Amino acid sequence: METQIKKISIIGLGYIGLPTAAMFASRKIEVVGVDVNQTAVDTINRGEIHIVEPDLDMVVHAAVNEGYLRATTKPEPAQAFLIAVPTPFKGQDHTPDLSYIEAAAKAVAPVLEKDNLVILESTSPIGATETMAGWLAEARPDLSFPQDAGEASDIQVAHCPERVLPGKVMQELIANDRVIGGMTPKCSKRAAALYKTFVTAECVIASGPRVAEMAKLTENSFRDVNIAFANELSLICDQLGIDVWELISLANRHPRVNILQPGPGVGGHCIAVDPWFIVASAPEQARLIRTAREVNDSKPKWVLDQVQAAIGAHLMKNAGKTAADVTIAIYGLAFKPDIDDMRESPALAITRALASSHPGRVLAVEPNVTETEQLLSDGIFLTGYDNALQQADIHVALVDHAPFRAATPPTNMIVDTRGIWRR
Repeated sequence: METQIKKISIIGLGYIGLPTAAMFASRKIEVVGVDVNQTAVDTINRGEIHIVEPDLDMVVHAAVNEGYLRATTKPEPAQAFLIAVPTPFKGQDHTPDLSYIEAAAKAVAPVLEKDNLVILESTSPIGATETMAGWLAEARPDLSFPQDAGEASDIQVAHCPERVLPGKVMQELIANDRVIGGMTPKCSKRAAALYKTFVTAECVIASGPRVAEMAKLTENSFRDVNIAFANELSLICDQLGIDVWELISLANRHPRVNILQPGPGVGGHCIAVDPWFIVASAPEQARLIRTAREVNDSKPKWVLDQVQAAIGAHLMKNAGKTAADVTIAIYGLAFKPDIDDMRESPALAITRALASSHPGRVLAVEPNVTETEQLLSDGIFLTGYDNALQQADIHVALVDHAPFRAATPPTNMIVDTRGIWRR
């Protein structure tokens, strides 16, 4: 008989792990969050949060105060383990890096007990769930796993990738369909029952973990290809002297056309990373996906070239000045509007490149950032919007945060990658 899941352990308390832990805890289930970051653990145990996500602070505060959520640095026994750790790539060839999943699996393995459920939530390359199950089996030869024992296994293993939008995580965890790929039908059934604790949408059972892994990668690659089309249009329009935002607005009036908006590149831990997992799995076949990644990865270089051209134009108009006299203001450092997340952010990469190469001052306006030490150490001076407006000679819009859209636009030279200040 299956053990009722009364205690869940979430491995990784970042942008996905902590909201998921809070959601289960809000349903009066005991949740133990595990993270190697002692500061994050201490913060959560005070009922506070170490990331910015609307509504998360209230849920965490209530769950901790009511005794349903606590954090620690080492795994302990539970009925279900959800692994939500980073899955980056490494090197210039974008090889998937499973070291975080491996470390999590080996940390969890000693406390596993018969009838436990292990779910990999991390967005992963094809076959990662099966690889994780192999690591668990190697560490615990006294237990049976689905790859050997099938439906009769002591431990159930499944993949259930997150499908949420930063800034709306708490709503979308509940309202979005979940794709669940268990290594056996029993694994899928148990995982689906667990998520139905708080998911009001459908828990869709995939035929196995590989198709569930591929589904998440496909969703993000679809977005990446569409953004690449918009970014390529922006390059073509710049060459032809056409307003790309006007063009896209006109083209989108067609009932079957929905072109996305261009920008300085693509950031975040998902869209900028996940397509490479597909390329790594089928390098000869994934030609369009690879090209889209290359288009989006090259956009920051184009933006830097635009800024250099603006500096040159400014110096031509101001005889006697040098580049050291030119102050540049950057608007936005996050990877998308109205959040603080700077993972894989092209805006941050562009700003750092300018700070290291431009002899003049580089100001940065980022209304969602409060931790400034790392940024300031890179020679980037954080300031407010109005101050940047007054001091800068060149204004570079990289992220269309709501305050920027509502504010008075600059009157002098601009490089607008988001169409915020279109005249």
